[in-house]
Amino acid sequence: MRTNYASLKAELTKHLSPVIVVQNNAVGGRFTLINNGAPVETVDPVPEYFELAKSIAHVPLGIYSVIAAYLSDQVPNIPNAARIDPHDLDMVAFKTPGDKGWITSLNGYRTALASALTKLPTANLPADLYTSCNKILTEAVKFIDTIVKAGSFDMVSFNRFAATVYPSIRVNMTFAATAQITGIEGLMKRWRALIGEKAWSDLYVTVLSIWTTSELNQASIIIRRTMNQAKVATHLIDLPTVETPSDPIAVALDNLARIVQDNVAAEMVFNTDLKVADALKGREDLLSDEILQQIGGTAPAARTAALGAAAAGTCPITGRSAAV
Repeated sequence: MRTNYASLKAELTKHLSPVIVVQNNAVGGRFTLINNGAPVETVDPVPEYFELAKSIAHVPLGIYSVIAAYLSDQVPNIPNAARIDPHDLDMVAFKTPGDKGWITSLNGYRTALASALTKLPTANLPADLYTSCNKILTEAVKFIDTIVKAGSFDMVSFNRFAATVYPSIRVNMTFAATAQITGIEGLMKRWRALIGEKAWSDLYVTVLSIWTTSELNQASIIIRRTMNQAKVATHLIDLPTVETPSDPIAVALDNLARIVQDNVAAEMVFNTDLKVADALKGREDLLSDEILQQIGGTAPAARTAALGAAAAGTCPITGRSAAV
């Protein structure tokens, strides 16, 4: 069975069409259009300022990444400290108390931040984005200088720094989101005209991302608005991965081939039990229902169910309608 199943999947991969494969990356996503079984075009459609805005917005996380291992093994006395799992903190803060190894690494990061600050005026950023980036970089350099000079730091002072730059981070997030929406929707419009309305109505989109960004993935949110709304629930597929695969397109098509052939197999093999058929067509293991019955359990609520609201143009978090 497995040999025959794999053979069908390998052959089916050559016939998948049309498909867009999305690779999430630092520049807003790489998009590949596949039509009639062959790649047509690969594009990074998002304007450059997306990457600039996001990279500078991540500066506080960059500083945290250097100092985290040197935290004490106690939950710090900061607002919302109860939200931090003490055991998680203990595992992250693995350096011996008093270790000063963070100073060298942080000074290296400061060099990069100072260089970015110097080059910022030549980046041709919109005025508001320039101001927010300048604020983040300036405050970050100041914070590093202060704790390096003192030879010590604590989470209270770090949180104070993070709170100071947070309004600027929100500005960068606004600009990054606008850049991504503009770039992706523009590309989708061009590709839609290229392959025609009939083909576009049957479009499959596979979005590869790491697990931590797979739910409410930014590319998926934008693309779903451009797809055939009658099929988007089944034809927009988020594929969480442990790490970025060496051949993302091959991984995406292999998974999509499995999904497509299971969709058909479900109705052919289990046409007397639609519940089992739906399990084969979805992400459930076929034995899951039987196991739940035997142990007297119930399936956990699916957190991704909220995505159904987004298909209707409503934000699943705020409940507000989005302008199409």
